[in-house]
Amino acid sequence: MGGTDNSITESVRQLVLPILTDLGLELYDLEYAGGTVKVTIDTPPGSPGGVDVDQLARATRLISRDLDHTDPIPGQYTLEVSSPGLERNLRLPRHFQREIGKQVAVRLTNVVNGERRISGLLVAASETDFTLRVESGEERVIALDQVDRARTVFVWEAAPKPGSGGKKGARGKSSGSGPRSRADSASTTADLSADNDPDFDDPDFDDPDFDDPDIHDDQEHSES
Repeated sequence: MGGTDNSITESVRQLVLPILTDLGLELYDLEYAGGTVKVTIDTPPGSPGGVDVDQLARATRLISRDLDHTDPIPGQYTLEVSSPGLERNLRLPRHFQREIGKQVAVRLTNVVNGERRISGLLVAASETDFTLRVESGEERVIALDQVDRARTVFVWEAAPKPGSGGKKGARGKSSGSGPRSRADSASTTADLSADNDPDFDDPDFDDPDFDDPDIHDDQEHSES
């Protein structure tokens, strides 16, 4: 079965949405490019916690099964299912609307008023633009079509009192099975990965000291 990237993305979206609804989860983002399907899932706004490893593994199995059954993607492809993590990429209007009150770092497509990178508190967002309150207190309205990349910035809170301890986030990997599935291993590990995004080339986006717990699930598929 063939199709353009846009039509394939929409077909996968229609397949994924009911699966996540049944699991009490939401589709945060979906991308298809270069033979890779990236599905980012999340808990509904206001939920006490994020997606756990068991939810991620179950969602991956069900999505993989239905992709194998309906076959909307021609040829070989890779399925990646993950949660957004502490620092979330912001691409769609609803992403910005959901993160009002958070610190956000933005890289513009072009230099505007002598700046291409802007950081500040996200105070408002609509379908076409959003407003950042920068360090000086000035509020700047930025059109979504001016944004090259944007994401939330995790702000460390005060260190816990002695003896209170702390927990590291979990990074899980698992792989499903199916007639078009091929995976070398399946495991669940506790790990922390450093945030290092060379595309941003900016302290707000590249913090080698920042540990970002991210649940990630990769699965490679090939034609049988």
